[in-house]
Amino acid sequence: MKLALSLCFFLFAFLIIGDKAFSLTNYQIKKICKKEKKQSTCIKNLQEKRLDLEKGKLIEIPVIHYKR
Repeated sequence: MKLALSLCFFLFAFLIIGDKAFSLTNYQIKKICKKEKKQSTCIKNLQEKRLDLEKGKLIEIPVIHYKR
């Protein structure tokens, strides 16, 4: 019974939280692309990825390493 209850809670939480995707705002995109050499292409690429994400298409996200 306890296993079934915890499984139900897990599935409920997964369906509620897992369905939402948060995309970047225009301000965040400009802030990220400020350091790039070609700002206009960076902004264009990130805006296209944001639109694809909002439409439900899968996108590839590069990992930016943190430098201290």
